[in-house]
Order: sequence, then structure tokens, then C-alpha cells
Amino acid sequence: MENEQPPTVLRTKRSPRLFWEDFPIGHVLDFEGRPVSREAVIAFASQFDPQPFHLDDEAGAASVFGGLCASGWHTCAMAMRIMCDGYLLDSSSQGSPGIDNLRWHKPVFPGDTLRLRMEILEARPMNSKPHIGLLRCRWTMRNQHEQPVLTMEGWAMFGRRDVPNDVPAPAPE
Repeated sequence: MENEQPPTVLRTKRSPRLFWEDFPIGHVLDFEGRPVSREAVIAFASQFDPQPFHLDDEAGAASVFGGLCASGWHTCAMAMRIMCDGYLLDSSSQGSPGIDNLRWHKPVFPGDTLRLRMEILEARPMNSKPHIGLLRCRWTMRNQHEQPVLTMEGWAMFGRRDVPNDVPAPAPE
């Protein structure tokens, strides 16, 4: 998957820059495009989704897609990497309880450039852990023609900067 992702960045524990409060309802974040290479499409598919139209030009051309195309899971993985580089690694992210409404709208081909947009739909403190805030987000990935190739919604969990005084501190792990 060369030329598609920047080198792996290992982060040690440090003070996060972004917290739940930094993502108000209606907030939109747009992230720079990432190119999709033929080598990356084949490498990902070889390991995780070895269907012929993800591995071979002729099989791709004979498929409903009309050419070698990236696995939808590869597209999701690219979205995750863009999120990590764009905000998650500098945040108080605590993961996600899941993704809803995942859709692949168009195939992704080698040579495409994908951009990601995140919109905050809802925000609330977590009932069981008030030091954590929940964000309901919509992510839309578009190709260089502004066509949506992937959409998904889901909840993300972030540490809160401003925790009310009456909220007990989290138990040490």
C-alpha cells in the first residue's frame, strides 16, 4: 500500500489537543485528498479481500465495476487513516461503539483521489461515564469528481475537557 499513506506515526501518551467540547453540533471538518494506487489496491485485497476484481485487471474489466477496483473495506481503512491523521491522534478519542449506515456508492479505482468530510450531528455526555462525551458523526468520502464513494454514520467517544465537579473521576485501570 505504498504511496497511499504517510509513514506510520507512533504516538506516546501525551496531552491531547482536541476534546469532546471542540466538536460542536453542526461542525464540519474537511480533510485533504489521498491518492489510491494500483499497488495499494492489490496489496490490501491480497491480504483482506481477495476477490478477483480487486486483484486482476482482466477480472476487474469483466466485472460489473468495469476495471480493477479497491475493496470497500480498503476504502473504509483509508477513511480511518485520514481520520487518525486529521484529528484522532491529537485528540482524547476513546474509540467508537460502532458504525451505522455504511454504504459504498461508487467503486474506487487506482488513480482516484479520495477526500473525507466529517459532520457532527449530535453531541451528549455518556450517561454511564460522564467524563466521556459522545458525538454522532456522518463521514462522506468523495472522489476527485466530487462523487460520494462512501458514507457512514456512527458514534465516537472523546474525553471531556470540562467535566462537572459532581462527576466522579474515572477509576484507574
